[in-house]
Amino acid sequence: MTDCAVPNLPSRDFDVTLAFYGAFGLELTYRSDEWLMLRRGDLRLEFFAFPDLAPEDSSFMCSFRVDDLDVLYRQIAAAGVPEKAVGHPRLHPIQMQPWGHRAGFLIDPDGTQLSLIENVA
Repeated sequence: MTDCAVPNLPSRDFDVTLAFYGAFGLELTYRSDEWLMLRRGDLRLEFFAFPDLAPEDSSFMCSFRVDDLDVLYRQIAAAGVPEKAVGHPRLHPIQMQPWGHRAGFLIDPDGTQLSLIENVA
């Protein structure tokens, strides 16, 4: 196995988290009452149970760095995540960022922000 770091994110309800991320291709690799692990190729997320989390107060975040940002974005949108400025879940459109990369943003049902960043060749 290659060394890696994996984000540990909160989930108020593992069933909701699994359905949300599963709708755009993340698959279950492990589940217990306290921990949930999902994977899509080399992208991995792990979730811990946090039933009392207030999504509007969440400051959790992580990044997905992918070769084909447009495909991932379309898959998330096709799963029914709306583009809007407030609320959760929601998508923010892909744009060139001031730091020189194309990126969009996903806010999940628990208020976690995932920066969706296109890899630069």
